[in-house]
This record gives sequence, C-alpha cells and structure tokens, in this order.
Amino acid sequence: MIDLSKIRHVHFVGVGGIMMSGIAEILKNESYIVSGSDRSRSKMTDHLTSKGIKVYIGHNGDNVKGADLVVYSSAVPADNVELLKAKEEEIPILNRAEMIGYLMPQYNTSVAIAGAHGKTTTTSMVSTIMDASEHNPTILVGGIVSNLGSNVQLGDSSMLLLEACEYKENFLHFNHNIGVILNIDEDHLDYFDDLEHIIQAFIKFAKKIPETGALIINNDDYNAKKVKSHVDCNVITFGINTEAEFQGRNITFNEKGYSKFDIYHGNDLFGTFLLKQPGKHNIYNAIAAIVTAHTLGVPVETMTEAIKDFGGAVRRFEVLGKYNEATVVDDYAHHPNEIKAALQAAKKFPNNKVTCIFQPHTYTRTNDLLLQFASAFNEADSVIITDIYAAREENIYNIHAKDLVAEIAEENDKVKYIESFDEIVEFIKATARPDNLIITMGAGNIREVGERIIK
Repeated sequence: MIDLSKIRHVHFVGVGGIMMSGIAEILKNESYIVSGSDRSRSKMTDHLTSKGIKVYIGHNGDNVKGADLVVYSSAVPADNVELLKAKEEEIPILNRAEMIGYLMPQYNTSVAIAGAHGKTTTTSMVSTIMDASEHNPTILVGGIVSNLGSNVQLGDSSMLLLEACEYKENFLHFNHNIGVILNIDEDHLDYFDDLEHIIQAFIKFAKKIPETGALIINNDDYNAKKVKSHVDCNVITFGINTEAEFQGRNITFNEKGYSKFDIYHGNDLFGTFLLKQPGKHNIYNAIAAIVTAHTLGVPVETMTEAIKDFGGAVRRFEVLGKYNEATVVDDYAHHPNEIKAALQAAKKFPNNKVTCIFQPHTYTRTNDLLLQFASAFNEADSVIITDIYAAREENIYNIHAKDLVAEIAEENDKVKYIESFDEIVEFIKATARPDNLIITMGAGNIREVGERIIK
C-alpha cells in the first residue's frame, strides 16, 4: 500500500491522455508537485503547462528524477524507458486506475458511471447538472464536456464524479459509494474472454458498493439486469420498455431531432424533460443522469434546466459545421451497437441522406465483431470505410478494412473503401449536397476528415 500523505512529487507517463491529464490537474490542485511526459505536444499538454505542470515532450529515464510516485496510462508499453528507470530506482508505480482508486477515499461520496456505451455522455450530463446545483463536486470525464469546457472540474472534498472504464477491469480499482451501469455489451475482446467474463467484471464492480451506497442500473438492458441479484446495496432501476422505479414515457421528437419525455417515479410524474441530443440512446443516458442527480439530492427544477441546456460532449454526435449546406457531424461510435444508435439518431436529424465515413478501431474488434458490423450501417444511405486504426495492436488476424466492406455490401450495397483521408475529402467535396448529413465515426483520428471537409 502507498501512503499518499508521504508522497510529494508525482510523475505521469502519458500525461497528455484525457483521463491522465485530469488526474494530474487534480493532484496539482491538492498541492502535489506534478510532472509528466508524452510522446508529442498537444492542446492537453499545453493546458497542463499553463497550470504550472512540468511536461516533457518525449520519454527519457531522467524525467522521473525526484519523483516519489510514477503513474502510467494503459497506452504506455511495459518497456517504456521511464517505467524501467522508476523500477531501477525503486520508485513506486501505479497505473491510472489504481491512482484514481487511491484518490477516491478522500471524498465523502464517490460516483462511478460505467457501461459499454454512453458513459462519457452520461457522466457529462451528470457533471452539467451538478455544476448547476449547489454541490461543488470534483469531476473527471473521459471527454471534453461542452458546458464545462474541460474534462475536469476541481471541486471540494465532498464529492467525486467520474467515468469508469471496464477495459482490463480497470474500474475494479475504484472505491465508490454510488455506481451506475448503463449497459453491458461484448467488447474489448483483446482482454476479455467472452461476454460472460465481461458480465462478471461488472458484477465485481457493483459488489464494491457498500451496503449504505446505491447501484443505479438500466432495467431494459438484458445483461445489466443480471447484476442486480449479486449486490447488497440499494438498487435503483431505470428504463423505458420494462417496469422500473424510474421510467421514461411519452417520448416525442421535434423537427430538429430533439426529444421531449416524461419520467415517472412509480405511478407519479417525476418531471418532463427536453433534450437537445438526438437519438433514443441519449434519452437512456439522460434518464440515468437524472436518477443519479436525484440520488445526490439535486432538485427536479435544477435538473430540468440543466438537461435542456446540455451541449453534449466532444465527439458525441458533435456538429462540426457545414460544407455546401451539408451538415458535418463527428461521433466516437466504434462498436456496432454504438454505430446503430448514432445512425438512428442521424435519421431523426433534419436531412434527407446520411453519408457515414467509418474508421474501424483495432484489429481485434474488427475481427471479433465483423458480422455485427455488417448490419450496423443499414440506416446509412451511403458508407465509406477507410483503413483500420491500429491503436495499441499488431494485425495478427491478417484482417483488412476491405473485409469489412465485403461484409457490409451483403446488407448495404452503397458502401465503398477509400484508403486515404485526402481521397475521402475530395470525394465528399464532389458529392455533398445541401440535404446531406455527413457523419465521421470511429475512436481513432477520423475526426480530421470532418474538420478538413468544413475547411
């Protein structure tokens, strides 16, 4: 065990990562000496520098000199020179999730929002609601919250609100009083054996909640419902299609694709809410956020106004601008179910034709979910597939984006493979019409295509 009270200088390897940068900023605010390194300069490293954090561009063993603790992200390989130097110097080392776990007991209430899909958006929604309330939580999100203008908010010690990632069972390092499970789905099969392995991880996550705490769970999700019987804490259910303690009803969409819905608490009307984020999946996210905020003691009136004004999170159905009067949107969707949800939302947006430009993310996901991807694009009028974004992987499967194109073509013949971003931009410039919605999708760097189109 590491005694944080005896730690003075913390060094972050991979400090430019979205969650790593947030933790670094929290520690800086708590008067630790904080330094970090990353392989390249970015807006995030510049931001940290502006906060008085020493950031080294490039990795070097000398960077860890003077550190009492080294924290690293999952993107950092085991043979990183700074990690090796820390081991040589016998400096304690924690991964990102372990570091968060050490911080959580410092707060009276810790809220961890988990799920295969929607956790960034839901955490952003709760953040926006809490920011509008009398509470002053510390907030850590895996994306930029438009209403906050950041991925982190430095609050007091009463409450910590954060996004909880299931990858490599990282969320099992957390110590939370309140847990939220939005859904459970088959993903990250480069680590998990199968869906049952994933469900068991979420069960362990839920069982970490003390009896005095609460688990908020989507009762419409078949896999998430399996968790309920394994916990001793209070279970609060929400849903739309099945009976739940908090249920969304009377859902309508206007001409802009925005939704209006009621939430009932049992048989009583809890509130009526307006949401500017399109798609039914975002209604689920909003209900989860509202129930979480209610559990934390936020008045309904505050939640109603905050949800109505919620501006979304960066890369979550984010409208980038227009080209030739066609609307250009960017979305982080990289799992078949996320793609389906985003395209269904796109169909409710004011447009006639949807063009989806998709960058597959990791060879493992593309290979393991290939058949699911094949039917994920049915709502698109045309589909462009570009090369697989490798991220942390080698192509041990010998799979190519063209394999995905061949599978999609069985369901949607309006699909084509275009290798380079330059070619995609030129194709869109030649074909975009004023009634089009052009949506870039993927967890890699495909957003660059949308930015270049509108420029």
